[in-house]
Amino acid sequence: MILKCDILTATLLCSLYMQATACHLERKDAAITAQDTVVETTILPEEHHLSLLFAGDLMQHGPQIKAARQADGTYDYTETFARVKDEIQRADIAIGNFEVTLGGKPYTGYPQFRAPDEYLQACIDAGFDILLTANNHCLDSRRAGLERTITMMDSLGVTHIGTYVNQAARDSTYPYLLEKNGIRIVLLNFTYGTNGIALEQPNKVCLMDTVEIRDDLEKAKAMQPDIIIALPHWGNEYQQLPSPQQRQMAEWLMRNGVDHVIGGHPHVAQPLELSADSMHLVAWSMGNVVSNQSKPNTYGGYMVRLDLTKQEGKTRLADCGYALYWVSRPHDNNHQHNYRILPIDEPDSVLTGMEKKNRYAIRASMRRLMERHTKGVKEYPL
Repeated sequence: MILKCDILTATLLCSLYMQATACHLERKDAAITAQDTVVETTILPEEHHLSLLFAGDLMQHGPQIKAARQADGTYDYTETFARVKDEIQRADIAIGNFEVTLGGKPYTGYPQFRAPDEYLQACIDAGFDILLTANNHCLDSRRAGLERTITMMDSLGVTHIGTYVNQAARDSTYPYLLEKNGIRIVLLNFTYGTNGIALEQPNKVCLMDTVEIRDDLEKAKAMQPDIIIALPHWGNEYQQLPSPQQRQMAEWLMRNGVDHVIGGHPHVAQPLELSADSMHLVAWSMGNVVSNQSKPNTYGGYMVRLDLTKQEGKTRLADCGYALYWVSRPHDNNHQHNYRILPIDEPDSVLTGMEKKNRYAIRASMRRLMERHTKGVKEYPL
């Protein structure tokens, strides 16, 4: 016979067990529900970005020097770069060809350039971070001028590539390794010649010698860069299309490890070509940035912009483009202004009649050239 107290005890134990089981299941369901609502987060590899801007020949002819001279004997080039400095400064790194020497007074223009020191400061103030010095005018004021140009650039803290006081200086800084925003780039700058002026020892100028360049490229590759860019001073003056020699040299450079080739010297714009796989860009000639040259197509040119990205160790050319500009000279603007680098589509309302005429001519010529011969690269407005 089952006692009444035993029945009550069994009933109580059963009730407690069922409550405990229900609580356990409730907690388990809640845990499952909470687990189901966790959002999985994927961490993407960091992406690095770097924008490079390249400009052509920074010249200083006699009339330019005269126009920049102030009453107190100093020189002011502020107005020259005022309309394009925002674009130059917008790039992470801006590079231009400094095609004059800083040989000191007396200042002279063509055929042997000795520019005022203020011109260098103006280029820096405009936004140029790196200046190329291997060009056919780098020995215009001989050894003293080459060395003084380097001294002035060093004193103002601007990077320069292409000429060196001696072999030790070349060995320690060339090829030039640029590292910014997590991207490593090696730059090489060399010239076809020095206008027949003999190099004096111990100075060094980087020349377009394939034996020397091959050695430089081996050194460049050992630096483990993401990109190698060659900046040759080459080609035939005043010719709007690249010469066979330019094409042969560009092909040789890319076979030997160069990714992009950005050229200068002809003093006129030559087209750009992007490879079908968008891996290699060649800008044959960017033309003059500023000069007093008046031959057809010499008072204008373009800037090249390269946008690089790097992710998971792979660097690619994300985008590239060119921006056209032209130069207004004092006699074109009734001597109201100094030499001015202006966007190619500067409004007519701010131009004189002569400026409009000259701008129309070079704009039509350069755009016709680009439309016919540039491959894979688009113009963008300044």
